[in-house]
Amino acid sequence: MIRNPIFPGFNPDPCVCRKGDDYYAAVSTFEWFPGIPVYHSRDLKNWELYTHVLTDDETVDLKKLPSAKGIWAPCLTYCEKEDLFYVVYGVMNSMNARYFDVDNFLITAKDIRGPWSEPVYLHSAGFDASLFHDDDGRKYVVSLEWETREGYEKPGAICMAEYDPKKKEIVGYPKRMWNGGTDRGCIEAPHLTKRGNYYYIMCAEGGTGYNHCVTMGRSEHVWGPYESDPGNPIVTSAPGESNERHDPDHLKPKYFNPESVLQKSGHGSYVELPTGEVYLLHLCARPFVPELRCTLGRETAIQKMMWTPDGWLRMADGGNLARAEVEESALPEAPVPGIPEFDDFAGEELGNFYYAPRMMPQKFADVKARPGYVRIRGQESRTSLNKVSILARKLTSVHARITTKMEFRPEVYQHSAGLILYYDNMNYINLRKYYSETLGQSAISVIQLENGEKTEYLDTRIPVEDRPIYFRLYVEGRRTWFEWSYDNENYEKIGREFDTTRFSDEYCKYGEFTGTMVGITCADRLKHQHYADFDFLEYCADETGEIV
Repeated sequence: MIRNPIFPGFNPDPCVCRKGDDYYAAVSTFEWFPGIPVYHSRDLKNWELYTHVLTDDETVDLKKLPSAKGIWAPCLTYCEKEDLFYVVYGVMNSMNARYFDVDNFLITAKDIRGPWSEPVYLHSAGFDASLFHDDDGRKYVVSLEWETREGYEKPGAICMAEYDPKKKEIVGYPKRMWNGGTDRGCIEAPHLTKRGNYYYIMCAEGGTGYNHCVTMGRSEHVWGPYESDPGNPIVTSAPGESNERHDPDHLKPKYFNPESVLQKSGHGSYVELPTGEVYLLHLCARPFVPELRCTLGRETAIQKMMWTPDGWLRMADGGNLARAEVEESALPEAPVPGIPEFDDFAGEELGNFYYAPRMMPQKFADVKARPGYVRIRGQESRTSLNKVSILARKLTSVHARITTKMEFRPEVYQHSAGLILYYDNMNYINLRKYYSETLGQSAISVIQLENGEKTEYLDTRIPVEDRPIYFRLYVEGRRTWFEWSYDNENYEKIGREFDTTRFSDEYCKYGEFTGTMVGITCADRLKHQHYADFDFLEYCADETGEIV
């Protein structure tokens, strides 16, 4: 059996494609670099983090963008006739006054690992743009057309424009062509495919919250009209009919389903196997209850599907409730290497599982300066939207222990380094070593930012020597706390316990759509050159632990 989610932690908006015997899935990254992770599998059960599409933080400039902006909902497709991969992605620049200013781009590559072409600008009609390759060689861009006018249904309708690959631009303006297959409203995430004589449009409806779902429609003509699948929604966490077209809110917590392990199921993309089997990848979440807070963010799950005799896509079990366990395919099992728990930074390159807000980690993290260590050069404060030195990995379980060994000699109070649990620049907790002018020497203490309000826990301040020090972070369900040690054996708890649930879309006021990260960090708010050396980072997580 396949156990969901297949990509735990912050991995939303999946899009899957196939090239021969290889299956690739891309997910959103918002303000994090590298952008657009691509996971690879040969059996749809075992997946590895294979590569990233966006690695140039100058061409794709996310600096100064608030949390939850940046790279939204990539569409990854493979055109067999051209032997070419296509990625369409959006850069959300602003959501002020609900205008949702987004720019959509298209890039291509012969190899999924790149190099990728220069971005081609498509349009700014709305987000979740995707590309369809018709069998006659024509190509179409579908997306949500974001509605801002008073008196019109929001957030809008699905629109489409033909793409001219020679001119590298869309033909004319996008035209509205689909209003959804249910009355849940909040339509988004369109993907257009073709099977037999029918064009199929797959969308997410209900908002990317607790009424989320996957729906479909079909037509014999690419421009429609499309008929709604009579079985809509085909995948959801909240079965049953609901009329929410009047409410543009995406979260809708009243639709939480206590009978379902997976919540927020929707935003899907499917792939057909040479065995005749069909699988659908979709977004999901696992909240703490009763707070309904998703600390791990929106994750990716998989469902086994089937085509009915009359040409509609259904879950293989005949229902539409997203399942936590799914029958594996008939493909030969193909194990892949996982992300290591223990990283001693002994390699020539930084692991591909590390991320940083708004810039590539290699801009400040160096594994060659001191062999066996990663040297992190300090930059701006961790609240900054510009240049921040946080080397992070995704929190994939709310039962985890993160440990590091650090060497750091702060010289002024603007120098600090340590271990961090980070949701966004306005919500984090940080066990740091810094220079205390009060004590006249190095010290450690805990600092917190909660919805923009900073708290320095001065009662946690402890003078420490300038020698190697171990920091540890425990996430045990709802409880999160720090410990420290000189010898990695005798640890002392420092500071209070924090509420894990507060690191979530639902609690954080300044960001949404992402997930909690953990990692190591350094700041030099004076000259942006002082550094800290980290000997290792260990991430131990119980992926079977339940969220309650």
